[in-house]
Amino acid sequence: MAMGSIRTSGGDDEDGLDATPMADINVTPMVDVMLVLLIIFMVAAPLMTTGVPVQLPKTAAAKVAQSKKPLEVTVDKEGQPSIAKEIFTLESLVPRLREMAAENKDQVVLVRGDRDVPYGKVMEVMGLVGQAGFSKVSLIAQSPGGPSPAAAAPAAASDGAAR
Repeated sequence: MAMGSIRTSGGDDEDGLDATPMADINVTPMVDVMLVLLIIFMVAAPLMTTGVPVQLPKTAAAKVAQSKKPLEVTVDKEGQPSIAKEIFTLESLVPRLREMAAENKDQVVLVRGDRDVPYGKVMEVMGLVGQAGFSKVSLIAQSPGGPSPAAAAPAAASDGAAR
């Protein structure tokens, strides 16, 4: 199939050239222009996202320490709270948590409760954590897909210690 012009008249023009309209569209120049525009936008886009240039002052202050690993309070199947594999009663948990809060009140505390433990028992332990002086308390839950490989090992280790 040839990509030529279509003749509309039978003969030559008065100047001797064939005056037939061209029915094909040459897309090569359009593609060239689009590629040039793409390159312009790729170069210009990162320049538009920068903020106001500021010369920051230097300081001799120490860098902010990275946050510690969160403290985990676990409530086992029997409803007994534990911290780092050490089992407590509800009465002995508060003094121990107060000691820890005295060291660092901004410590993040994560409460893990066995799914067979009544919700009220887990909330009671969360209340005790708050009474001890911690303000950053969260619950840990398992995602519907199951435990991640990193979270499965600590869960297995704490289950073995609670038995």
